Amino acid sequence: MRKGILLAGGKGTRLHPLTKITNKHFLSIYDKPMFYYPLCTLMLMDIKEILIISTEDDLPLFRKILGSGNKLGLNLEYSIQENPNGVAEAFLIGESFIKNNLSALILGDNIFHGNQLTKQFKKISKQEYGASVLACPVNNPESYGIVEFDNAGKVSNIVEKPSKPKSKYALTGLYFFDETVLEKAKQISKSSRGEYEITDINKLYLKEESLYVNLMSRGMAWLDTGTCESMHDASNYIKTLQQRQGILIGCPEEIAWRKGWINDQELESLFKPLIKTNYGLYLESLLKNNL
Repeated sequence: MRKGILLAGGKGTRLHPLTKITNKHFLSIYDKPMFYYPLCTLMLMDIKEILIISTEDDLPLFRKILGSGNKLGLNLEYSIQENPNGVAEAFLIGESFIKNNLSALILGDNIFHGNQLTKQFKKISKQEYGASVLACPVNNPESYGIVEFDNAGKVSNIVEKPSKPKSKYALTGLYFFDETVLEKAKQISKSSRGEYEITDINKLYLKEESLYVNLMSRGMAWLDTGTCESMHDASNYIKTLQQRQGILIGCPEEIAWRKGWINDQELESLFKPLIKTNYGLYLESLLKNNL
């Protein structure tokens, strides 16, 4: 069984002044809070046990919105990240949650979309050995952690924000690890940025020749919504797809219902308080039209 971690901490300084008063993961990407999208990504992989990591001030708000997760057929736990000490710290914080299980870590500002991508996620999630990461081609690789390949196409290195990138493939904010990730997280030290870097964990797997890089192809979308510009782009993307197709993207209630984690009556109890909103009407239409 694979457990999920949703990392939704940090100060969101790139989004000031918006994030002076609220956690960036509560900001809207079109018609839903930002964190709904990565939560749904974990749900689409059939991950039902999820640890949400955020700040002490913000965790009560996550609890208010999601509770124990039982209304969505989930089992949610919550932990505090006292300071923004890096992505890899999530495993130190979540040690008692992960224990000896496989895990998947997703960053709270990452959005993934695509039917084939969901199938790829499920396939990767079943892998029990090593670490698996997703790499997506980008136009500005110098802004990301980049995976480099040798002449045979084998992964040779991972470089964080290189000044002269040797590859256009950026590592996305979704990582799959086996049970040895906890011991690896304890081996690494803080970087020059004062953070526990997820790249250092990936490099330990690379050294063991157990790091697997999965390339995203056409028809698969990855959106990093850490800036105002990228949030605007992501909102337009979601808006366009939803209006053209008449379906919601990043809707945890629908996913839970379609997977059979909640029944018709439980879905109805979720949309009734929202019936005066387009979101609630959409959920009601699922039952009315037997979609």
